[in-house]
Amino acid sequence: MPSNTKIKKVVLAYSGGLDTSVIMKWLEDHYQAEVVTFTADLGQGEELGPAREKAKAAGIKEIYIDDLREEFVRDFVFPMVRANAVYEGEYLLGTSIARPLISKRLVEIAHETGADAVAHGATGKGNDQIRFELGVYALDPDLQVIAPWREWDLGSRTSLIEYAESKGIEVPSDKRGEAPFSVDANLWHTSSEGKALEDPAEEAAESVYQRTVSPEQAPDVAEYITIGFERGDAVSINGEALSPATLLTQLNALGRRHGIGRLDLVENRFIGMKSRGIYETPGGTILMAAHRGIEQITLDRGASHLKDELMPKYAHLVYEGYWFSPEREMLQAAIDASQTHVTGEVRMKLYKGNATTVGRTSEHSLYSLEHVTFEDDDVYDQTDAEGFIKLNALRLQLMARRKRRLGHND
Repeated sequence: MPSNTKIKKVVLAYSGGLDTSVIMKWLEDHYQAEVVTFTADLGQGEELGPAREKAKAAGIKEIYIDDLREEFVRDFVFPMVRANAVYEGEYLLGTSIARPLISKRLVEIAHETGADAVAHGATGKGNDQIRFELGVYALDPDLQVIAPWREWDLGSRTSLIEYAESKGIEVPSDKRGEAPFSVDANLWHTSSEGKALEDPAEEAAESVYQRTVSPEQAPDVAEYITIGFERGDAVSINGEALSPATLLTQLNALGRRHGIGRLDLVENRFIGMKSRGIYETPGGTILMAAHRGIEQITLDRGASHLKDELMPKYAHLVYEGYWFSPEREMLQAAIDASQTHVTGEVRMKLYKGNATTVGRTSEHSLYSLEHVTFEDDDVYDQTDAEGFIKLNALRLQLMARRKRRLGHND
């Protein structure tokens, strides 16, 4: 942001941690602006009361702490599950999918409070700066976005602590040393990156994993659960109707107990570098497998295969921060149309790190035992296959004859 930009009021995405506490004071000093703090409860599992107290102690007059768990799962996670979205074959997009909701709320609070800018604590090396800012600009192109890590000269933990102490910001004792790795968490997942995890050749210590027991320590007896779906969204566990956030919370507990959802991944960041992360998505891993399970019997082959072709593009859009783009919305409309009959129940087997679909039932099922049975049937004439095969082989036969005629094999 140009140094001569005049900012009167700024809404800060505030966690209550050292970094955003320093940013809060730095914004006041550097821009002489009034700061509004916004802390989102996305199910990260942390007590948010201290964030409010820290903001009050710093003299902040407008403090927002919003419980967004239901909106997060209903309006962001569930649409992504309908798409079966997976980035680079493995990553279930836990950090990525939280950013558009935070951006949306930042913009809403800016409008409510008359702020002319928003600010975030993402660094200049990661994806989150892109996700936050694309979301804000898509929703209000006239809002200014401040990214202190791209502006200030506080480039080290030591300089942050020195600045904090000079401004009377409390620095907890556990923040004075170098953290072994950074953690981001929400109801969908936990991600750990940096420091002790930066060498991709070294196995992550067991202490890195916070949401799951190790598969080796998981129960020796499998647990079976049934997940109910309506139009592509999970609505119940074992017959009990649950809200989106409550359902995911229960799946997280089940996944935790059975060591499900661990991932050690080296991914390609949008800005170009590779990054190693340790991800835990216990409930999400179960849910994604179950959704695939119900689609297997309710989704037509053409629709299913087209979805699989569209999915990588959809996942890239989520990963790269284009949630509010017209192309993501176009893909979502097509995906949601495919879910009209994705209703029924899926039986899952949870055992030592695995979530396996073992049963599927639906009144909307396209599965026909009459057609697939190995016994005698009255609905399928096997001689029809001969003409089908010959028609599909015709172009291959014509190419083979050309090769023979021209005397070569390429």
